[in-house]
Amino acid sequence: MSTQDTPICITVMYSPAPRVVHERVLPLSAGVTVLQALQQSGLLGECPEIDLNQPDAFAVCIWGRKTTPAHVLRDLDRIEICRALTVDPKVARRERFQKQGSSRAGLFSKRRDGAKPGY
Repeated sequence: MSTQDTPICITVMYSPAPRVVHERVLPLSAGVTVLQALQQSGLLGECPEIDLNQPDAFAVCIWGRKTTPAHVLRDLDRIEICRALTVDPKVARRERFQKQGSSRAGLFSKRRDGAKPGY
C-alpha cells in the first residue's frame, strides 16, 4: 500500500455570516491539494460568493495559518475559508467601550459595598 492510497480525513469550514458555519468532513486520498479538497467539498458551488481569485475578499487557511490553494494536505488538516473583515476589531472595541461608558466597563467597574476604591 503506497502513501497515495492511504486515506486522510479533512475538515472544511466556512462562515458566510456571524454565527453561521458550514462544516464538511471529507475522507480523501493522500496527496490532495487545498483547491481539490474545496472542489470536492461542494462549498464552492453551494456558496457562489466564494471567489478564491480575489485575494482581498477571501483567504484560505489551515488551522488559522494562511496557505495557498496548491498546498498538499495532511491527515486531520482543517481548511478554513476566511472572509474579509467588515469592521476593524480595534475600532469596534473602542466604539463598544464608548457606548457603555467608563463607569460600567473596565477592571474596577464592579465594587463590593464598602470596599476601598480600586478593589
